[in-house]
Amino acid sequence: MNGPTSTKSPLHLPARVFVAIDPYGASEHAVAVARRVIATSGAVRLVSVAENPLTHVPAGSLVGDALNAARAELSEKAHEAVVAASGAFAQRNVHVEMQTIDLSQHGGDVAHALLEDARAWHAQLIVLGARQHHGLVRWIEGAVSEPLARLADCPVLLVPETCSDKVGHSLDRLLFAVDGSEQAMQAMRFGVRFATNVTHVRAIYVVDCAVRLSDLVPVDILETAFVEEGTHALAAAKSMLAGTSARVGTALVRTDRTRDDIAHAIVREAERWHADLIVMGTHGRRGIVRWMLGSVAGRVAQITRTPLLLVHPSEA
Repeated sequence: MNGPTSTKSPLHLPARVFVAIDPYGASEHAVAVARRVIATSGAVRLVSVAENPLTHVPAGSLVGDALNAARAELSEKAHEAVVAASGAFAQRNVHVEMQTIDLSQHGGDVAHALLEDARAWHAQLIVLGARQHHGLVRWIEGAVSEPLARLADCPVLLVPETCSDKVGHSLDRLLFAVDGSEQAMQAMRFGVRFATNVTHVRAIYVVDCAVRLSDLVPVDILETAFVEEGTHALAAAKSMLAGTSARVGTALVRTDRTRDDIAHAIVREAERWHADLIVMGTHGRRGIVRWMLGSVAGRVAQITRTPLLLVHPSEA
């Protein structure tokens, strides 16, 4: 890989960035990050979804004028959110498109409405805010971000509602979580688009030292194997990153022996190192295999306060 020629801006930022806009205020940081990562002269599409009021009230509770008024209010709120978000790109040399999707006319759910629009627009990156809680407020949270991240045809950048305001100004510290797989290497190839030769880039491999009752092999033997695999994975990562930045670091990170897992170790390291972005590959598991094995990337998305870039196996 050829080294960068500029210390000011990355070489290959996405030119078509799709931003999911939350009508209820969870997209402020996502919009700031989208403004930061789009290529000069690129295009940004800001899309908000007005939910069908009938999905939130008992059947028959809203009829006639009351139902029409509820639909109009939700649609207007979504439109206002898109217009407000567009102001963030006023000083950027980018083309801005705005769209509001009315689910009472479109049908379906929020996640699939966004996915269909992003696919039709040929998005190169989807950016969305992430609410990491449950309850009555359920817009860009698990019900939307999880299927979007899993089913999207392009990388997805999740920006937690609780992340620092700093992310809108710089992505100077990129943390790559690697596991020795080709998926992780592909994620790195995409993630380095956001780096310059003065960006701090760091690759980590998590050695899972946690003791579990279901373990059939002594944890010390597993740990030795993990360290060996991690050493090789980090060597490959360092070789790739060396062609991108002059500020490259790698580290083996260990989980605690009890009450810990790989996802929490990644999130702790991101916070300790003050990362501006975590980059991870996903393994694209489906069905019962995904249910049994879970998803480290999915668990990181649920708990991180650092923006998370998820790259599927075929996207880099």
